Amino acid sequence: MCELLGMSANVPTDICFSFTGFLTRGGGTGPHRDGWGIAFYEEGGYRDFRDPHPSVHSPIARLICDYPIKSHIVISHIRQANVGKVKLANTHPFTREMWGRPWCYAHNGQLTGWESLPLSFYRPVGSTDSEHAFCWLMGELRQRFPEPVDDCRQLWQGVHELCERLRGLGVFNLLLSDGQYLYSYCSTKLAHITRKSPFGEASLSDAEMMVNFVEHTTPNDVVSVVATEPLTDNERWVRMLPGELLVWHEGQIVGRYLAEATTE
Repeated sequence: MCELLGMSANVPTDICFSFTGFLTRGGGTGPHRDGWGIAFYEEGGYRDFRDPHPSVHSPIARLICDYPIKSHIVISHIRQANVGKVKLANTHPFTREMWGRPWCYAHNGQLTGWESLPLSFYRPVGSTDSEHAFCWLMGELRQRFPEPVDDCRQLWQGVHELCERLRGLGVFNLLLSDGQYLYSYCSTKLAHITRKSPFGEASLSDAEMMVNFVEHTTPNDVVSVVATEPLTDNERWVRMLPGELLVWHEGQIVGRYLAEATTE
């Protein structure tokens, strides 16, 4: 299956360290050779890079590592195709507009019966189950919330309910953002780590690279990373529960929703 990488930070932060290990899994240490993409939210703007070729050999991916784009929210994806041909139109992350905001989405997993999900306002460009599910999810949110809501918890609850419905169709791990919040939803496999003062050293699992975050941060920085599998081998990552939705803002968890059957 595919793999996901996300970041939420309280200061503009580059993701070069984590992305260096992540891109290596795209045809190097992992089998995800069927394309990759990454999206950045910056000062109210949005930009993304997508490539249907393996990230480990991609000059565009190397550019991202060498060109430290500072962002509060990042979503990235490396693809192992199971539905839809290997081509740019099927390469994550996907984007749609709602409320004047670019909503970015990446999915890991495989769904059954996804063709029967009714589409309303949004339509897919490619031929993947992932993009169809995204168009359905965005359409449902748009119908429930035609305008931005005053109580954001209503929106968060709605996102969790829709993700739970999609989990009923198969494996549905998700990263989603509107530029204000980052949503991470776990169906089978997602882990996260929050780095804040006192900072220490981190060593990548998939590449020979180590960084001492003390040299690159201030005492007030908070940076959280979400990934399908932990990217470092000397830090403690927290694995999410099946059916769990986390809402991130400026590096911190501000909302948490669990499957009804989940107990703590």
